[in-house]
Order: sequence, then structure tokens, then C-alpha cells
Amino acid sequence: MNALPVAHEIRDSIDGKPDDCVTLTYDDRFLRRKCLQSDGGLAFLLDLPKVTSLNEGDILCLSGGLTIKVRAAVEPLLEIRGHDLARIAWHIGNRHTPCQIDPKRLLIQRDHVIRDMLEKIGADVREVEEPFVPEGGAYGHGRTHGHDHGHSHDHGHGHDHAHGHAHDHPHDP
Repeated sequence: MNALPVAHEIRDSIDGKPDDCVTLTYDDRFLRRKCLQSDGGLAFLLDLPKVTSLNEGDILCLSGGLTIKVRAAVEPLLEIRGHDLARIAWHIGNRHTPCQIDPKRLLIQRDHVIRDMLEKIGADVREVEEPFVPEGGAYGHGRTHGHDHGHSHDHGHGHDHAHGHAHDHPHDP
């Protein structure tokens, strides 16, 4: 049995045209190690040193010299427009929701709760299907998977955080 070609390296660009493409949704572009199949049918193993957010246009360099371009898949999104797009964008960002920012519109993954909130603040929202390429964020790609940052906020030792301030004199004048 032949071993799958392995992609260990990602490049922003290459000289010439890639050998193939792999089309992935936004969620599927966040990975470290996974067997994938290119659009042309080539099975390969992506094996990166750490979890990585692949970008539209990234080039995966496979053993044997093949190159595969990453493409953003068409997926169900919400298109948001409105007269105060900056305010709308603030509300989306305040909820740590991945957002693609275009000059006259915003795109987010479909979420009925966010949609209701946006419509209540005056946004025009409609369902669309297109590739999703959200902003990366100031500290990388902004991927949090439900706000779990891989560490606990538990102190690991038991003690009471309540700091009683009971005393026997009144504070009213």
C-alpha cells in the first residue's frame, strides 16, 4: 500500500500555478492533522506542527513536490447591511463572531440569535451562500472555539472569594 503524500509546509504563494486545489469551509480550515482530498481527487495528509487557520490562497506543499491551493468553500452566511455599519460591526465583534468586512456589507456565519439582535438594532439581514473569508483579528486568526482558550480560570485550591464586611455600626447618616 502506498503512503499518502504529506503536507508539512504552508506558503503564501509560489512561482507558477499550483498542481491542485482543496476547497474547505471556514470551520474546516482550522486544523492541524487531517486526511484531506483535493478537488482533483488526490488524497493527502495535512500534518502541521500546531493547529493552524488556513487562509484562502494558502499553498500546501506536499512531499514529492506537489502544491495544493486552499480555497474557501461556498457556505450559508448572513449578509448584513445598514446605514450605521460601523456600529453593527461593533456589536458583531463584541460577541467574538467571525466577520468578513467588505466596504458596504458584513458577512457572518448563519446564527438566528445574532440575526435577531442585528435586526433589532436596525441592520438589514439576508441569507446568502458564498465563500467566507473573515478578518483574522489583531492577535492572529481570532479562532476561539466557544471562548475556550485552553486553560481554566479555576485556582486549583479551595478558598472563599467572599470578603465579608459585616460590622456593627450603620452607614446611613
